[in-house]
Amino acid sequence: MSVPGPASPVGALTRPPDSLEAGEPTPEFILAVCFYFRQNQVVLLDTLEQEISKFKECHSMLDINALFAEAKHYHAKLVNIRKEMLMLHEKTSKLKKRALKLQQKRQKEELEREQQREKEFEREKQLTARPAKRT
Repeated sequence: MSVPGPASPVGALTRPPDSLEAGEPTPEFILAVCFYFRQNQVVLLDTLEQEISKFKECHSMLDINALFAEAKHYHAKLVNIRKEMLMLHEKTSKLKKRALKLQQKRQKEELEREQQREKEFEREKQLTARPAKRT
């Protein structure tokens, strides 16, 4: 917020006048001194605004650093979740394979039992006494 100063009626002063020549200040002298202090005020206000903007930038950098730290934290969490998901996928795949093998083994055992029953039934059928045919 830069405040423009009034134009110098006497000319631009770079420093305040050192002494009074006649003993009592003239209106031009007072106006020159006021203009000099007004210029210094404007310079100080500009400097203060620059320092405030630098301060705000530092705070925004701290906020950005905090956001990056938080993003890093959540990225690590996501990486861990992904690892867990891969591990669970591997475990479920292994369990599915094992379940399939067990099912195939049970089916094979059931088929073998059924074949064994049929063989026993046929054997009993052949061992059953039959009436002899008369010739």
